[in-house]
Amino acid sequence: MNSGKNVRFRIHRRENPSAPPRWEEFEVSYYPGMNVIGALMEIQKNPATADGKPTTPPAWEANCLEEVCGSCTMVINGAVRQACSALVVNLSQPIELRPMSKFPNLRDLKVDRSRMFEGLKKVGAWVPLDGTHALGAGPKVSPETQQKAYALSRCMTCGCCLEACPQYHSRSQFIGAAAISQVRLFNLHPSGAMNAGERLEALMGPGGVSNCGNAQNCVKVCPKEIPLTTSIGEVEWQVTQHAIKKLLGF
Repeated sequence: MNSGKNVRFRIHRRENPSAPPRWEEFEVSYYPGMNVIGALMEIQKNPATADGKPTTPPAWEANCLEEVCGSCTMVINGAVRQACSALVVNLSQPIELRPMSKFPNLRDLKVDRSRMFEGLKKVGAWVPLDGTHALGAGPKVSPETQQKAYALSRCMTCGCCLEACPQYHSRSQFIGAAAISQVRLFNLHPSGAMNAGERLEALMGPGGVSNCGNAQNCVKVCPKEIPLTTSIGEVEWQVTQHAIKKLLGF
């Protein structure tokens, strides 16, 4: 695609959560290296539809613009991904932009991902500290464990895995692959392992790891290539062991 050629977008619009959805089409001039966020910024400069009708600037979320924060996740041409790393030159036109469907739609391309963060709170996805004073050197971690943990730590809570999961929806309590994988991450940590039982308990009830239907869509769409299905299998085994020990009184 050459510089100066127009790019056509079809964007899902909604003024507020209770307003009816609608579609609007826009055209912007292409420039080399343009991504979807750049195109949205061009539309924002001159918010008029492709047929010249004035409209409001489309609303979306973005922060880092380098596929680290996960906030610009949306459905682009039917596939959930980050808008910052979606290059226009690689997309067929008209480029269709929709918000994720598994989260409440706030406005246009913005969604409320609170449920994801509530899931992280539920499983205690952090290593508790005993105060803010100096505690000395931390425990040593083997290179093998570091390598496993690094892959899991790349999760940016973007929501791609949940958007693609058939078990994750408004009528289900399933916590989803992202939170389950974080349980594996923090249970790997020598200090985090002290609270492993609490995390596993959180996954034993409704919406826990047993609700996974093994569709494996999550691992296919993860932009960071996190081994989510491996994490689910590992955590499921941890939950089983924990349940047996609990039953036997250990």
